[in-house]
Amino acid sequence: MHNFRTIVHIMDKEKIIAELNRHKKLPYLDFRLKQETEDFTDTLFYTLFDANTPVAVNLELLEKQFNRLMDMACLELERPSNELWDNYVSHLPEILEKLNLDAEAILNCDPASLSIQEIYMAYPGFYAISIYRLAHELYKQNVPLVPRLMTEYAHRQTGVDINPGAQIGKSFFIDHATGVVIGETAIIHDNVKIYQGVTLGALYVAKNLEKTKRHPTIMSNVTIYANATILGGNTVVGENSIIGGNAWVTASVPPNSTVFHTPEIKIKTAPNV
Repeated sequence: MHNFRTIVHIMDKEKIIAELNRHKKLPYLDFRLKQETEDFTDTLFYTLFDANTPVAVNLELLEKQFNRLMDMACLELERPSNELWDNYVSHLPEILEKLNLDAEAILNCDPASLSIQEIYMAYPGFYAISIYRLAHELYKQNVPLVPRLMTEYAHRQTGVDINPGAQIGKSFFIDHATGVVIGETAIIHDNVKIYQGVTLGALYVAKNLEKTKRHPTIMSNVTIYANATILGGNTVVGENSIIGGNAWVTASVPPNSTVFHTPEIKIKTAPNV
């Protein structure tokens, strides 16, 4: 027989369970989608880059993984998942070509890079760009949830937060990677280099701005140094410009400009004893 205390404990436990179930706002939230998206992302990356991974075999595996993701997303799609997948696969050669250009840009710009193999296997900036480009194509096809889960997976591993909706041109270089934030409506043209801590963000956040351009446009051949912050959907950084470290930019910058922040630095030395 249960004693009184045990009976009370069971009743309390049942009450807690009932309350938890009552407050569960999303009863159909399936966290397997998150894990399987990460598995899908890993399979994609290896299919494109690993010499020992057979492309033909993995494409069949990827299609099965993709179909499971679409089933778990539990959202109505404008077209069947097999049509979405066929269209996505047709863009993979183009995506790989862009990624190879990104790797070459890193090799050519970073004096610390010792080989092209090192770029592919050891550079977090390249990994973040890779997952962004793979997610962006799904974003363009209005695939629900999966593109964002892919870029958040890369974010967690690299510290680089690129929204899959951003538009990024050829030969993109992120050096040191950590702390970079690129918003959903940002547009980055070709041959752009950015360093750690750079933010391409919105001037302010409001839900009614959902369908508007909130993030800046960076034209070709621009370099943005560490911890610079560039904000606003109407802000355009002109081509061939340099944005110095720690700069705060909320207005457009003409082409061929140099923008820099001038800190006041004082050095105080102790008197000789």
